[in-house]
Amino acid sequence: MTSPDAAHHAALRPAQRWTREHWLTTADQLLDATAGHASPGRSLIRLPGPISASGAWSDGLEGYARTFLLAAFRLRGEGGDDPHGLLERYADGLRHGTDPAHPERWPRIDERRQAVVEAASVAVALSETRQWLWDGLDQATKERTVDWLAGIVGTRGYRNNWIWFQNIIEEFLVSVGGPWDQADLDRNEELQERLYVGDGWYSDGHGRDGRRQSFDWYAGWAWHFYPVLHARIQDRPLARRHADRLRAYLDQARHLVGSTGAPLLQGRSATYRLGMLAPFWAGALADATPLAPGQTRALTSAVAEHFLDAGSVDGDGLLPVGWHHRYDRVRQLYTGAASPYWASKGFLGLLLPPGHAVWTTEPETPEAWHNDAVVPLRAPGWLVSSTPEDGLVRIVNHGSDRLLEHAAEPHADDPFYRRAAYANLVSPQLSQDAIAAPVESHVALLDADGAPSHRDGVDRLALGDHVATSWSRVHWLDLPGAASDSGAASDGAAATWAAMRRGPRLVTASVVRGRFEVRIGWYLQDVPDGAAGNGAAGNGTDVDGTDVDGTDVDGAAWPRDVGPWSLQVGGWALAAPDATRLTVETGTDWVRVDRRDGLSSLVKGLTGLNMPGTRRRLGADPLAAASATPWLRSSRPVDPDEVGAALVVLTGAPSPLDLDAVESVTRLPDADRTRVAVRWQGGLVDLVDGPTSPAP
Repeated sequence: MTSPDAAHHAALRPAQRWTREHWLTTADQLLDATAGHASPGRSLIRLPGPISASGAWSDGLEGYARTFLLAAFRLRGEGGDDPHGLLERYADGLRHGTDPAHPERWPRIDERRQAVVEAASVAVALSETRQWLWDGLDQATKERTVDWLAGIVGTRGYRNNWIWFQNIIEEFLVSVGGPWDQADLDRNEELQERLYVGDGWYSDGHGRDGRRQSFDWYAGWAWHFYPVLHARIQDRPLARRHADRLRAYLDQARHLVGSTGAPLLQGRSATYRLGMLAPFWAGALADATPLAPGQTRALTSAVAEHFLDAGSVDGDGLLPVGWHHRYDRVRQLYTGAASPYWASKGFLGLLLPPGHAVWTTEPETPEAWHNDAVVPLRAPGWLVSSTPEDGLVRIVNHGSDRLLEHAAEPHADDPFYRRAAYANLVSPQLSQDAIAAPVESHVALLDADGAPSHRDGVDRLALGDHVATSWSRVHWLDLPGAASDSGAASDGAAATWAAMRRGPRLVTASVVRGRFEVRIGWYLQDVPDGAAGNGAAGNGTDVDGTDVDGTDVDGAAWPRDVGPWSLQVGGWALAAPDATRLTVETGTDWVRVDRRDGLSSLVKGLTGLNMPGTRRRLGADPLAAASATPWLRSSRPVDPDEVGAALVVLTGAPSPLDLDAVESVTRLPDADRTRVAVRWQGGLVDLVDGPTSPAP
């Protein structure tokens, strides 16, 4: 535990210089940098960088819409004051973009599905600037704009946060006398309630097996952002239901931001960066937040400083694809060069007037930054471990998988969702070879050739205050040979796998105390497909005729790997500008990677794992060019129910090797299930219960 005066540690001091004026200046600088990339009619903003799967035409619309959102927050917050001519700039773009005869017209919704997303930003921006922009438009432009937006009416098939794009667009159309369809809104309302899982969390869609286990920042920058803006279009307060859910979400999301302002790096669309601040500002706007005004100011300022200090704005003043600096592999197939400008959502706070308490109150350290803590987030199935002294936030993942691939399709683990753990100062490895053979924060069975297994859907078993367990069917990928790297981390890789071999169910467990995690794995004696998984704990039911683990019908097309298998536990990957800044220390049953700034990643064998090693890579990590991941494996094949356990530590605080933190890991006698006792130095004991035998 950190000392009671930890709040006075330098890392905990809230950012001081991000006044409201600083946010305004930053918004103006970002908008000014994009102006030179606009087409002559200013309807398309084409930024340098990768082109999305929707194509350059759609990406140009995206550049307009997402920067218009930022301009709208800036203009509305300043009461229409427009020293930089933003109203004229975006009105020009609107005139030309909605003109079907103009060479710079925008794609219609029936021409590019991505236009749905961008149309929602246009609708929000028009609503927020209505009295200065919309009300001054000529009638022909208004009619063309309504016609373009009305392409959403009557469309269907939205299965995740996209329902809010339709809600927002149609609500704006209502406000200007345009067409809309109550059936659309009713259908979206029904899906919204099906995707709500409690504690303020929404699953961003159903997985292949019907379960609601897609958790990431979309819960905040979509599901809690748009209801507030929807209410503003209607000129009414946020509905009580949405306010209660937003408050509950922020009560948990505040634990996912480290004391230096670095947020959790997990989930798709990470390149939106500052967008994760949207729900924190939304809570302040709607008076639906557990954070005091000074805490909201401190947290948002610290996150903004973190990204800008880390190089998220390049030398040309642009936001490139990446997390810190440009790194294209962080993208998905839908990501283009303008996609990062959903960071505009992180400037929602500009709608708070200068006299609001967020701006007038002194910054105040958020409570989550005061002391070490382990916090269970039961809806997403995470245990959060935070150590404010070194600014680290870690989660162990026993509930999120975003399982979308068809059961018969050879597929790798999605590095953004199916790792065993994530943190805010390290990243999953995103090169093609790293996705094909995952090591970092991964528990795997190694086949006869040493290839690591991938896991399918995550079945939850238990999540307590310090112990979490889950299991998953695993499989191995057979590769056709060297493949080019698509640069799209999780979507482009699947096309290169030739076949797969099916494996048994692998149980993983995490026992977390402060910076220490005991990571445990064992596999179950296989049972015939058709045995049900723990669907109830997984927040869902079978909706498509497959088993809850997705292997019964189509997975049987692939052969089984019969073993034998050894067990491997991978630690946290560390990144540095070059390999010389990462040093490796190794003992008989442990290995630690150290970085010059004091960050270190340790794995130590506790039982069944006695072969240490390190995997070095170049270009696999979005944080820096070189990376290294420590790992441990068993020196021989393991039997069913044979437990392997390792101490896994990620720390930036001065500390010894931590080799003696755990006194023992012991298999307890039990005829019905695997039970494990973890005894810590000092005598504290945590118990891990596996599933009953045979597997559920």
